[in-house]
Amino acid sequence: MTTQIGTSLLQLVSEMQDRKKFQELNWTGTFGEYLDTIAQNPAVARNAFQRIYDMIMSYGTEEFIDAKKRLIRYKFFSDMSFDQNDAIFGLEIPLMRLVNFFKAAAQGYGTEKRVLLLHGPVGSSKSTIVRRLKKGLEHYSRTDAGALYTFDWYLGEDENFDPAQLKEADWQACPMHEDPLHLIPPELRERFVAEFNSGRPENERIRIVGELCPSCRYNFREQMLRYGGDWSKVIRHIRVRRLVFSEQDRIGIGTFQPKDEKNQDSTELTGDINYRKIAIYGSDSDPRAFNFDGEFNIANRGVIEFIEMLKLDVAFLYDLLGASQEHKIKSKKFAQTDIDEVIIGHTNEPEYRRLENNEFMEALKDRTVRIDIPYI
Repeated sequence: MTTQIGTSLLQLVSEMQDRKKFQELNWTGTFGEYLDTIAQNPAVARNAFQRIYDMIMSYGTEEFIDAKKRLIRYKFFSDMSFDQNDAIFGLEIPLMRLVNFFKAAAQGYGTEKRVLLLHGPVGSSKSTIVRRLKKGLEHYSRTDAGALYTFDWYLGEDENFDPAQLKEADWQACPMHEDPLHLIPPELRERFVAEFNSGRPENERIRIVGELCPSCRYNFREQMLRYGGDWSKVIRHIRVRRLVFSEQDRIGIGTFQPKDEKNQDSTELTGDINYRKIAIYGSDSDPRAFNFDGEFNIANRGVIEFIEMLKLDVAFLYDLLGASQEHKIKSKKFAQTDIDEVIIGHTNEPEYRRLENNEFMEALKDRTVRIDIPYI
């Protein structure tokens, strides 16, 4: 009897699985197939701010009158389809300001170069709003509208390899989940983009912003030397795959929380040396001997949350300056690395007053957009 129950439950789980959806989320293909995908849907190549704004707007809006003022309610924050525990009701005016921040950033009006700081008393749902955005991104990246892609490298010696015959262990993932368009050499991008955007309306045009991370830059340079500068052969070593955001797996969503000074250093944000590999490669400035797995690295193309941001030591806040204004981070012993991510922090009133009174933190104040989240 027990065996029959177990068998029926196994069958039930098997029938509930959506194998077609699993295959879609784990799609892999060539660089050429990726270009075909972008040609059909240029939104695939959006930046992080555009993706979050489109995610919010995809749930729709409704207008209502409050105290003779015409307001907009964004249904994303109260939708019960993907995260019932963190649904937010009320706070329409602060949420309107929040969405306006993303709207301006998506259109390149300057707020994309700022840190978004949610400010308010304890228990006013600051953390809930950020958690809602993170869960929403996870859900959105699993839909057709929110699809995005990254790439892996094959670094084997066989020049006549068959990608279909390779094992998963033969592929080396880009540690920062970069857009495959970064593989187009910088000197060729202007012509490529002009050709791609020719005849397309403004909302279907693409841009290529940023360079390869140090790890991929090393791989690209080595493969170019191997094939005598033949880019078409180098690109054969690339496998493009679907990218699905996951906070638990540290893919596209990062979270940074203050700790005491002895248990925290800046390598948590920008990665650290892999000491085991120094013996293999002989230098701690070799990209192969470095783990690009800091919160800024893994949150690339998505969002990073700074919990109680202003409780952080000043040394950590310095990293925010370049990350917000220039969209670059500085890993130890490497050149500045491009990032594309939304930086959201939240803080309480006492910490914010301390920031306002600290004249040495003027640079951070200038790079911060504060949104007040009051009690309802």
